[in-house]
Amino acid sequence: MTDWLVRRFLAGASTTDPAGRTRYGQFAGIVCIVCNVLLCIAKGIVGVVAGSVSIVADAVNNLSDASSNIVALLGFKLASKPADDEHPYGHGRFEYLASLTVAALVLAVGINLVISSIQKVVSPAPTEFGPAVVAVLALSMAVKSWMALFNGSMGRRISSKTLEATAVDSRNDVLTSGAVLAAAVVSHFTGFDLDGMAGAVVGAFICWSGFSLVRDAIDPLLGRTPDPALIEHIHDKIMGYPGVLGTHDLMVHDYGPGRQFASAHVEMAGEGDVFASHDLLDNIEQSFLKEGLVMTLHYDPIVTDDPSVADMRHWVSIHIREIDPRLTIHDLRTVPGPTHTNVIFDCVRPHDLAMTNGELCAAISEMVASRFPRAVCKITIDNSYVSSQQ
Repeated sequence: MTDWLVRRFLAGASTTDPAGRTRYGQFAGIVCIVCNVLLCIAKGIVGVVAGSVSIVADAVNNLSDASSNIVALLGFKLASKPADDEHPYGHGRFEYLASLTVAALVLAVGINLVISSIQKVVSPAPTEFGPAVVAVLALSMAVKSWMALFNGSMGRRISSKTLEATAVDSRNDVLTSGAVLAAAVVSHFTGFDLDGMAGAVVGAFICWSGFSLVRDAIDPLLGRTPDPALIEHIHDKIMGYPGVLGTHDLMVHDYGPGRQFASAHVEMAGEGDVFASHDLLDNIEQSFLKEGLVMTLHYDPIVTDDPSVADMRHWVSIHIREIDPRLTIHDLRTVPGPTHTNVIFDCVRPHDLAMTNGELCAAISEMVASRFPRAVCKITIDNSYVSSQQ
């Protein structure tokens, strides 16, 4: 069904460029608004007639879902605005704000459902049961199951956290309607009213789900660690070019889906043609740009024709892992003198290393001096901004 809708209404729309993503997101929002409004009307009528607080709450939940879809639709529209003087990186983070708003609405619905259900438990009222109740709840579960699959599929196609959050919300609605239906059946045949308790349990589940969605929506706004798969891809792609000896200091900045910027240092032989090295880095940057990633590369020349420096670099890079296996070094060079040799290099440390920068430098200096007695280390400590340092 989803594939047919995409072919019918989104033919030719790209899933990667901002304009195409906007079309996908807005179409998904319109479809969900129509479905939620129809479900809200059907459930509201049946819930009021049957006197079921859980069914009425479920109807209100559908109305809030429609509001969430409107927020998501506006988020895609605002995120598609081009860059301007005040926002040179575009407006893509509007989509993250929309995702956060949807998550907050889910959490609010859960809290409201818990409160109303507790009131029903404290002050129980008779709940009617009949074919209309079963039919509207079964219909709701069927429609919401399809909406969960639809939004999940659309979200994966355009890598949208907003649509993925909407898919989770639809899944929660399936569980909500299922619990309400089960409570109605049990209450009808046993005479024990479970309507309020079922609503409280479902409300608690929705609250937990909403909290998880809020946490996931906040992460990209705060600047979360890049996807390890992306880091590995960037590292392997750079290292795949001839003449590249190493890469480090990778940083990735996310300004919204499809709007990522990255920078890295690339080690190349300092004895080579600097213009040829610059041309190679330009080619690498253009290759990443074709993938939608704006990359800026910095040329780091290193000495490759001095065996003693190469041996020292290799020894330090291996043995520094005895302090912590995640530690790496780069840009090692030496300045020989009559009484000692300055060994200058950078060390990349993970953010959770249980050592201060001073303690780390002292430990490294002691380790290097044990192998190279004339060496005096001049170390610059860098922080790692990725989850796995290559």
